[in-house]
Amino acid sequence: MGKYYASEVTLDWGGGKDKVKRVDFIQFIPQNQSTGGIEKGEFVFYEVKSCKADYNSGNGLTFEGERNYIVTTMETYKQIIHDKPWNVGVLVACPEHRKPVDEFENPTPIDDSSVEWTLKIATSAHPQDRKRSMSQLLFYMIRSGK
Repeated sequence: MGKYYASEVTLDWGGGKDKVKRVDFIQFIPQNQSTGGIEKGEFVFYEVKSCKADYNSGNGLTFEGERNYIVTTMETYKQIIHDKPWNVGVLVACPEHRKPVDEFENPTPIDDSSVEWTLKIATSAHPQDRKRSMSQLLFYMIRSGK
C-alpha cells in the first residue's frame, strides 16, 4: 500500500532509436497521500540482470531514480561487485531465513526448489538527485501500462 510500480518503462520515446532508454521496473514511493507528500515522493529504478554477460550487454543500465538497484543472483553479484557504479545498490535472491553476507560466503544453489527465495539488499543504494521531473517519470510509468 502506498508504493506504485511499473515494469518495462520506456524513457525518451520518439527521440530516435539511439536515445530511447528502458528500465525494467520503476517504483514511486510518495511520502504520504497529501499533495505535499506526493510532491516529495521518491523514484527507485530496478534493473534485472541474469548474469555478467547480461550486465555487460549494454542493454538497460538506466539509473535515473533517487535510488537505483541491480536485481540479480548472488553468483552474478560476486562477478560484478567491482564493476557496478558506486552509488547503485544490489538486491540479491536469498533464502528467506538467511542473511546476504552468509549467502555471499556459501551460496545456496539457485535451482533448489525447497528454498523460499526473497530479495534482500546486498549493497544499499546511495541517494542521488534525479534529473527528470516527477510528472515526466509518472507519465512514463502510466504509459508503460504495466
